[in-house]
Amino acid sequence: MKNIELTEKAMKNHDVWFPGLNGALTATDPDLLGIFGNFAFDEVLEASPELELKPRIMVTLASTIAKNAIDEYRAILGAALLNDVQPIEIKELVYQSVAYVGIAVVLPFLIATNDELTKRDISLPLEPNATTDRETRYTKGLELIDSVFGKGTVDENNVPKDESHIQRFLADNCFGDFQTREGLDMKMRELITFTFLISLGGCESQVKGHIKGNVNVGNGREILIAVVTQLIPYIGYPRALNALACIDEVLRAK
Repeated sequence: MKNIELTEKAMKNHDVWFPGLNGALTATDPDLLGIFGNFAFDEVLEASPELELKPRIMVTLASTIAKNAIDEYRAILGAALLNDVQPIEIKELVYQSVAYVGIAVVLPFLIATNDELTKRDISLPLEPNATTDRETRYTKGLELIDSVFGKGTVDENNVPKDESHIQRFLADNCFGDFQTREGLDMKMRELITFTFLISLGGCESQVKGHIKGNVNVGNGREILIAVVTQLIPYIGYPRALNALACIDEVLRAK
Protein backbone atom coordinates (compact mmCIF):
# COMPACT_ATOMS: atom_id res chain seq x y z
CA MET A 1 0.00 0.00 0.00
CA LYS A 2 1.16 3.56 -0.64
CA ASN A 3 0.75 6.80 1.26
CA ILE A 4 -2.06 9.22 0.44
CA GLU A 5 -0.71 11.98 -1.77
CA LEU A 6 -1.92 15.55 -2.17
CA THR A 7 -3.84 16.43 -5.29
CA GLU A 8 -2.35 19.00 -7.63
CA LYS A 9 -4.98 21.55 -6.54
CA ALA A 10 -4.33 20.88 -2.85
CA MET A 11 -0.59 21.34 -3.32
CA LYS A 12 -1.12 24.60 -5.20
CA ASN A 13 -3.51 26.05 -2.63
CA HIS A 14 -1.43 24.85 0.30
CA ASP A 15 1.59 26.60 -1.18
CA VAL A 16 -0.34 29.90 -1.22
CA TRP A 17 -0.78 29.65 2.55
CA PHE A 18 2.42 27.84 3.50
CA PRO A 19 5.02 28.07 0.72
CA GLY A 20 7.76 25.50 1.08
CA LEU A 21 6.42 24.20 4.41
CA ASN A 22 7.55 20.65 5.13
CA GLY A 23 6.78 19.90 8.78
CA ALA A 24 7.69 16.96 10.99
CA LEU A 25 4.32 15.27 10.40
CA THR A 26 5.28 14.79 6.76
CA ALA A 27 7.62 12.04 7.93
CA THR A 28 5.58 10.64 10.82
CA ASP A 29 1.95 10.95 9.64
CA PRO A 30 1.84 11.28 5.85
CA ASP A 31 -1.59 9.64 5.53
CA LEU A 32 -3.25 12.10 7.91
CA LEU A 33 -1.61 15.01 6.12
CA GLY A 34 -2.85 13.63 2.83
CA ILE A 35 -6.41 13.29 4.08
CA PHE A 36 -6.43 16.70 5.77
CA GLY A 37 -4.57 18.50 2.98
CA ASN A 38 -6.80 17.20 0.22
CA PHE A 39 -9.90 18.05 2.20
CA ALA A 40 -8.89 21.49 3.55
CA PHE A 41 -7.03 22.76 0.48
CA ASP A 42 -8.97 21.13 -2.34
CA GLU A 43 -12.51 19.98 -1.51
CA VAL A 44 -13.34 22.70 1.02
CA LEU A 45 -12.07 25.50 -1.23
CA GLU A 46 -13.90 24.02 -4.21
CA ALA A 47 -17.14 24.00 -2.21
CA SER A 48 -16.85 27.57 -0.87
CA PRO A 49 -15.81 29.83 -3.77
CA GLU A 50 -17.84 32.75 -2.37
CA LEU A 51 -15.16 33.35 0.26
CA GLU A 52 -12.14 35.26 -1.00
CA LEU A 53 -8.63 34.38 0.18
CA LYS A 54 -8.13 37.20 2.66
CA PRO A 55 -11.37 36.78 4.66
CA ARG A 56 -10.89 33.01 4.39
CA ILE A 57 -7.56 33.28 6.17
CA MET A 58 -8.91 35.77 8.69
CA VAL A 59 -11.85 33.62 9.81
CA THR A 60 -9.51 30.63 10.07
CA LEU A 61 -7.16 32.71 12.22
CA ALA A 62 -10.08 33.80 14.42
CA SER A 63 -11.23 30.21 14.78
CA THR A 64 -7.85 29.08 16.12
CA ILE A 65 -8.16 31.62 18.94
CA ALA A 66 -11.63 30.40 19.91
CA LYS A 67 -10.34 26.82 19.78
CA ASN A 68 -7.33 27.80 21.94
CA ALA A 69 -5.06 26.30 19.27
CA ILE A 70 -1.88 28.34 19.65
CA ASP A 71 0.34 26.19 17.40
CA GLU A 72 -2.12 26.35 14.53
CA TYR A 73 -2.58 30.08 15.18
CA ARG A 74 1.13 30.67 14.64
CA ALA A 75 0.99 28.81 11.33
CA ILE A 76 -2.11 30.67 10.10
CA LEU A 77 -0.61 33.96 11.29
CA GLY A 78 2.27 33.42 8.89
CA ALA A 79 -0.19 32.71 6.09
CA ALA A 80 -2.11 35.88 6.96
CA LEU A 81 0.95 38.13 6.81
CA LEU A 82 2.00 36.49 3.55
CA ASN A 83 -1.39 37.12 1.95
CA ASP A 84 -2.02 40.82 2.50
CA VAL A 85 -3.66 40.68 5.93
CA GLN A 86 -2.30 43.82 7.56
CA PRO A 87 -0.79 43.90 11.06
CA ILE A 88 -3.51 46.29 12.21
CA GLU A 89 -6.21 43.88 10.98
CA ILE A 90 -4.59 41.02 12.87
CA LYS A 91 -4.27 43.08 16.05
CA GLU A 92 -7.91 44.17 15.85
CA LEU A 93 -9.00 40.57 15.35
CA VAL A 94 -7.06 39.55 18.44
CA TYR A 95 -8.36 42.49 20.49
CA GLN A 96 -11.96 41.72 19.49
CA SER A 97 -11.56 38.11 20.57
CA VAL A 98 -11.22 39.23 24.20
CA ALA A 99 -14.93 40.08 24.28
CA TYR A 100 -15.88 36.60 23.10
CA VAL A 101 -13.35 34.14 24.50
CA GLY A 102 -11.81 36.10 27.40
CA ILE A 103 -8.36 37.43 28.17
CA ALA A 104 -7.24 34.17 29.82
CA VAL A 105 -7.37 32.46 26.43
CA VAL A 106 -6.33 35.44 24.32
CA LEU A 107 -3.15 36.52 26.14
CA PRO A 108 -0.85 33.83 24.63
CA PHE A 109 -2.18 34.67 21.17
CA LEU A 110 -1.47 38.36 21.69
CA ILE A 111 2.07 37.54 22.82
CA ALA A 112 2.57 35.24 19.81
CA THR A 113 1.33 38.00 17.52
CA ASN A 114 3.67 40.58 19.04
CA ASP A 115 6.60 38.18 18.76
CA GLU A 116 5.91 37.55 15.08
CA LEU A 117 5.45 41.23 14.25
CA THR A 118 8.64 42.12 16.10
CA LYS A 119 10.55 39.46 14.15
CA ARG A 120 9.35 41.18 10.99
CA ASP A 121 10.64 44.58 12.21
CA ILE A 122 7.14 45.97 12.64
CA SER A 123 7.26 48.64 15.33
CA LEU A 124 4.92 48.23 18.30
CA PRO A 125 2.58 49.52 19.49
CA LEU A 126 0.70 50.15 16.26
CA GLU A 127 -1.22 53.36 15.74
CA PRO A 128 -4.20 53.69 18.16
CA ASN A 129 -7.59 52.80 16.69
CA ALA A 130 -10.06 53.79 19.39
CA THR A 131 -12.96 55.98 18.29
CA THR A 132 -14.58 56.29 21.73
CA ASP A 133 -13.59 57.42 25.20
CA ARG A 134 -15.00 56.87 28.68
CA GLU A 135 -17.71 59.45 28.07
CA THR A 136 -18.84 58.26 24.61
CA ARG A 137 -18.34 54.49 24.65
CA TYR A 138 -21.85 53.65 25.91
CA THR A 139 -23.67 55.93 23.51
CA LYS A 140 -21.63 54.96 20.45
CA GLY A 141 -21.74 51.29 21.39
CA LEU A 142 -25.50 51.36 21.73
CA GLU A 143 -25.83 53.23 18.44
CA LEU A 144 -23.78 50.54 16.73
CA ILE A 145 -25.86 47.74 18.24
CA ASP A 146 -29.07 49.46 17.13
CA SER A 147 -27.74 49.91 13.59
CA VAL A 148 -26.63 46.28 13.23
CA PHE A 149 -29.30 44.37 15.18
CA GLY A 150 -32.21 46.77 15.51
CA LYS A 151 -33.28 49.26 18.15
CA GLY A 152 -34.00 47.78 21.55
CA THR A 153 -31.76 44.71 21.14
CA VAL A 154 -29.88 45.81 24.26
CA ASP A 155 -32.11 47.41 26.88
CA GLU A 156 -31.19 47.78 30.56
CA ASN A 157 -34.86 48.27 31.42
CA ASN A 158 -36.03 45.02 29.81
CA VAL A 159 -34.14 42.57 32.03
CA PRO A 160 -34.18 41.78 35.77
CA LYS A 161 -32.65 44.65 37.72
CA ASP A 162 -29.76 42.53 38.97
CA GLU A 163 -28.77 41.81 35.35
CA SER A 164 -29.04 45.33 33.98
CA HIS A 165 -25.31 45.95 34.33
CA ILE A 166 -24.63 43.15 31.81
CA GLN A 167 -26.75 44.95 29.23
CA ARG A 168 -24.73 48.08 29.91
CA PHE A 169 -21.49 46.11 29.50
CA LEU A 170 -22.68 44.84 26.10
CA ALA A 171 -23.13 48.42 24.96
CA ASP A 172 -20.12 50.16 26.47
CA ASN A 173 -17.55 47.34 26.59
CA CYS A 174 -18.35 44.68 23.97
CA PHE A 175 -19.40 47.19 21.34
CA GLY A 176 -18.30 50.60 22.60
CA ASP A 177 -14.75 49.54 23.47
CA PHE A 178 -14.12 46.91 20.78
CA GLN A 179 -16.52 46.97 17.83
CA THR A 180 -16.33 50.72 17.27
CA ARG A 181 -12.58 50.58 16.70
CA GLU A 182 -11.02 51.32 13.33
CA GLY A 183 -8.87 48.78 11.48
CA LEU A 184 -11.69 46.41 10.48
CA ASP A 185 -15.00 47.28 8.87
CA MET A 186 -18.29 46.04 10.33
CA LYS A 187 -18.74 43.32 7.69
CA MET A 188 -15.46 41.75 8.73
CA ARG A 189 -16.10 42.24 12.44
CA GLU A 190 -19.46 40.48 12.24
CA LEU A 191 -17.96 37.62 10.23
CA ILE A 192 -15.22 37.26 12.84
CA THR A 193 -17.77 37.32 15.67
CA PHE A 194 -19.79 34.61 13.90
CA THR A 195 -16.57 32.60 13.63
CA PHE A 196 -15.74 32.97 17.33
CA LEU A 197 -19.21 31.82 18.33
CA ILE A 198 -19.51 28.77 16.09
CA SER A 199 -15.96 27.73 16.97
CA LEU A 200 -16.64 27.94 20.71
CA GLY A 201 -19.77 25.80 20.50
CA GLY A 202 -22.70 26.03 22.90
CA CYS A 203 -23.45 29.60 21.82
CA GLU A 204 -26.38 28.91 19.51
CA SER A 205 -28.54 31.74 20.87
CA GLN A 206 -25.77 34.25 20.17
CA VAL A 207 -25.00 32.59 16.82
CA LYS A 208 -28.57 33.19 15.67
CA GLY A 209 -28.39 36.83 16.71
CA HIS A 210 -25.17 37.35 14.83
CA ILE A 211 -26.50 35.59 11.75
CA LYS A 212 -29.09 38.36 11.64
CA GLY A 213 -26.38 40.94 12.28
CA ASN A 214 -24.25 39.55 9.46
CA VAL A 215 -27.14 39.72 7.03
CA ASN A 216 -27.85 43.30 8.09
CA VAL A 217 -24.28 44.37 7.30
CA GLY A 218 -24.13 42.52 3.98
CA ASN A 219 -22.94 38.97 4.76
CA GLY A 220 -25.70 36.77 3.35
CA ARG A 221 -26.50 33.07 3.69
CA GLU A 222 -24.02 32.04 1.00
CA ILE A 223 -21.11 33.77 2.76
CA LEU A 224 -22.04 32.34 6.15
CA ILE A 225 -22.26 28.82 4.73
CA ALA A 226 -18.91 29.39 3.00
CA VAL A 227 -17.39 30.34 6.38
CA VAL A 228 -18.79 27.20 8.02
CA THR A 229 -17.46 25.13 5.12
CA GLN A 230 -14.01 26.66 5.46
CA LEU A 231 -13.92 25.95 9.18
CA ILE A 232 -15.00 22.29 9.13
CA PRO A 233 -11.38 21.03 9.11
CA TYR A 234 -10.58 23.25 12.10
CA ILE A 235 -13.71 22.98 14.29
CA GLY A 236 -15.06 19.56 13.30
CA TYR A 237 -18.46 18.42 12.10
CA PRO A 238 -20.55 18.75 15.31
CA ARG A 239 -19.94 22.50 15.64
CA ALA A 240 -20.28 22.99 11.88
CA LEU A 241 -23.62 21.17 11.79
CA ASN A 242 -24.86 23.19 14.76
CA ALA A 243 -23.91 26.36 12.90
CA LEU A 244 -25.76 25.20 9.78
CA ALA A 245 -28.84 24.43 11.87
CA CYS A 246 -28.76 28.00 13.18
CA ILE A 247 -28.40 29.39 9.66
CA ASP A 248 -31.31 27.28 8.44
CA GLU A 249 -33.49 28.39 11.34
CA VAL A 250 -32.79 32.09 10.79
CA LEU A 251 -32.36 32.10 7.01
CA ARG A 252 -34.48 29.51 5.32
CA ALA A 253 -33.07 28.19 2.05
CA LYS A 254 -34.98 29.39 -1.02
